[in-house]
Amino acid sequence: MRVFITGATGHLGSALVPELLQHDHQVVGLARSAASAARLTGWGADVVRGDLDDLDTLRTAATAADGVIHLAFRHDAMQVGDLAGAADSDLAALQTIADALAGTGKPLVGTSGTGLLAPAGLDRPGTEDDVLPDGYRIDAENFVVDLAGKGIRSSVVRLPIVHGPLDTGFIVSLVEFARRNGFSAYIGDGTNRWSSVHTNDAARLYRLALESAPAGTRLHAVHDGGVEFRQIAEALGRGLDLPTRSITVDQAPEYIGYLAHFAAIDNPTTANRTRELLNWRTQEIGLLEDLALGHYFQ
Repeated sequence: MRVFITGATGHLGSALVPELLQHDHQVVGLARSAASAARLTGWGADVVRGDLDDLDTLRTAATAADGVIHLAFRHDAMQVGDLAGAADSDLAALQTIADALAGTGKPLVGTSGTGLLAPAGLDRPGTEDDVLPDGYRIDAENFVVDLAGKGIRSSVVRLPIVHGPLDTGFIVSLVEFARRNGFSAYIGDGTNRWSSVHTNDAARLYRLALESAPAGTRLHAVHDGGVEFRQIAEALGRGLDLPTRSITVDQAPEYIGYLAHFAAIDNPTTANRTRELLNWRTQEIGLLEDLALGHYFQ
């Protein structure tokens, strides 16, 4: 299959592109810079130059592909507080790709997050069957799932915290905040839970979704169903040789910046349906084991 990927050289893309190539797929990656293009070429992939806001480029690349995986998101905008702008850009890109694929039966794999289930206040772990009304990033998830009715084999992978040596996301940011503060922080008693998955296991799920997920499917890329945030903070403290300290919700923006909201959510989730549907089995270590390896602190 000739697969067009946005976010192809990001954290997850850096594992997914080799995963697809190793399974005899051709990859065309969207690259914003010459350095990103060089990385893709070095892996053996083809390159389309542009970014998420180049809608004509997205349309042309999606039309020429046998399937599309959409990983890219404007994390730069999210980190400076422009959540609405990042979400609007994401939805516009998906609408453009959908226009190119409509009626073809080709696969489109989108990306969402298990954390979006947290505000629902579930009294149990979240599942793939949980559907939320439109809201921040949820409208994009629901849009992709609904494309099953427009002749697209669409699916969405809900990601928890994704960890591993390729990580450039939340755990890396927590390490940076802890170094700056001189302590590793958690909010309140720290018993709220984060679900997580290793990068390589998540990449494998995206490949399986591309190859065989039924149209209109929600999938959970979850290994650890719920690790207490205090345990994560303590593991970071050990790795950095720093104390661990509780902070209040009001103090969180000062000490952990854009992660203030995410660090407080309680987000236990399961992936039972995903495992059964696609025979997906995680093969890598869990989050706390990964933190003990030390690569986050080098």
